[in-house]
Amino acid sequence: MFKIRKGYDSESKTFRLPIELIEKLNVLATQNKLSLNQLVVQCLDYAVDNIEPNTKKD
Repeated sequence: MFKIRKGYDSESKTFRLPIELIEKLNVLATQNKLSLNQLVVQCLDYAVDNIEPNTKKD
C-alpha cells in the first residue's frame, strides 16, 4: 500500500508533466499537507519499486 512520508535528500531536475496530472497531484499534496515535490517523489519511488519486469525478449 502507498504510504505518504516526509523528508529526504534531493537534487534538482526538471520534468514536463500533463496539466491534468499536475492538477490531480496538487489536490493530493494539499489534502496530505505535503509539497507537490514531496508527493511526486513518493509516487515515483513507489512506481519504480513496484514495476513489473519486462518479460519480452528483444
